[in-house]
Amino acid sequence: MNTIVTFGEIMGRLCPPGFNRFRQALPGDLNLTFAGAEANVAASIAMLGGSTRFVTAIPDNDITQACLSNLRGLNVETSDIVLTDQGRLGLYFVEAGANQRPSRVIYDRDQSSVSLTSPNAYDWETIFTDAAWFHTTGITPALSEISAEATIASVKHAKAAGLTVSCDLNFRKKLWKWNPTLSASDLAGETMQRILPYVDLVIGNEEDASDVLGIQAENTDVHSGRIDASKYTSVAQEIVRQFPNVSKVAITLRESISASHNNWGALLYDKEADYGYFAPNSGNAYQPYEIRNIVDRVGGGDSFGAGLIYALNTSGLQEPQTAISFAVASSCLAHSVYGDFNFSTRAEVEALLNSGGSGRVVR
Repeated sequence: MNTIVTFGEIMGRLCPPGFNRFRQALPGDLNLTFAGAEANVAASIAMLGGSTRFVTAIPDNDITQACLSNLRGLNVETSDIVLTDQGRLGLYFVEAGANQRPSRVIYDRDQSSVSLTSPNAYDWETIFTDAAWFHTTGITPALSEISAEATIASVKHAKAAGLTVSCDLNFRKKLWKWNPTLSASDLAGETMQRILPYVDLVIGNEEDASDVLGIQAENTDVHSGRIDASKYTSVAQEIVRQFPNVSKVAITLRESISASHNNWGALLYDKEADYGYFAPNSGNAYQPYEIRNIVDRVGGGDSFGAGLIYALNTSGLQEPQTAISFAVASSCLAHSVYGDFNFSTRAEVEALLNSGGSGRVVR
């Protein structure tokens, strides 16, 4: 496999122990891990057995050196990360939900290094040496106008270098605020309109297309947990119509019965075949995984993107139905793993595909 490059922000993720609430846990201990959408993808692909290079900008201090060591320990290449004296390491806080109480995320990312670092600080020619695929998301351009321009530059350089480009829309309403004259959705829409013309694979969840592109699925209310999966093929077709350069669209389909119980599946639309492939399936019908007793759902979409990108770059997994089945199974397992990184191997994903997920002890 040629190298897969990802670009975006990595942060410290701070969580109370177990399912404690912030007001229960503080003052007291919080657990720190490292996370960020594009870093999650790189780490997860590396765990599956792929070759990855992560690019970001971070300050040079003992905490970020620990972060780099963490990534290197997972076989993620970090040599093109920009160490700068501008800004800080971003943070975010996660309060894990349970049953009918939802999870909560609090961002502390203002003035982070990546939001202050010019596009010219990244040596894109060197970064894309020996690479075949580039991945970024809609989170990084949400941070600041500077990071938006850096993301736009990254996809332009990737296409010029001949790479396949993927982008997860990843709409985060709380982050899109660097132009106060526009609403979060309008600012995201305007910015992503400049990025998507360079993208081959668009990834999103069940509401991203609506929030960012104004494309809505019929018979769907994500806030009530009601999704008509069959309507998302038309959503994908409309994305391809608006952006003819896009060859594939992947949409995760999460039905949130409660914070602890989700139904999980996805669609991969292939432009050449003009067909939407769903997974998982029972017989010839779409039947999502029923995930009960979720350990951690944050990063679930990133683990899906990682599984899909890995499959599309791996011999024997590239056929659309196989690729989407692998991606959904990989992300299903991620819901059983604490933290944003998906510590699941290819063998474990294929075991789920072959066994149906009985969860029996492996001896």
